[in-house]
Amino acid sequence: MLHLLQHALGRDKYGKSPHEQPDYRNHLVTGEGSDDITACREAVAKGLMREHPASEISGGDPIFTVTDAGRAWMMENSPPPPKVSRGKARYLRWLGEESSLSFGDWLKSEAAQ
Repeated sequence: MLHLLQHALGRDKYGKSPHEQPDYRNHLVTGEGSDDITACREAVAKGLMREHPASEISGGDPIFTVTDAGRAWMMENSPPPPKVSRGKARYLRWLGEESSLSFGDWLKSEAAQ
């Protein structure tokens, strides 16, 4: 159920948004014959999701959306992300930079600052 709530909201396995932006989606389409429909209906029974009727736009399958309670439950039950070492954090910062410097040159320029 946790994975389905995360997926419906576009979150990763730690409950984090990929770009630290607000949720860009809140829906999951699944139908009869899928393993997911049972879990989604369980989530509906617990108040974590809402089931909307099937329509032509959903290919004839019901659409499930996450409730505010479901969003809170997902955040409470998502595992914490792994700790990142100082070196890896630095490398990740370099990846996010818009620079033509190599990693080594970027480290030198960072140390000079």
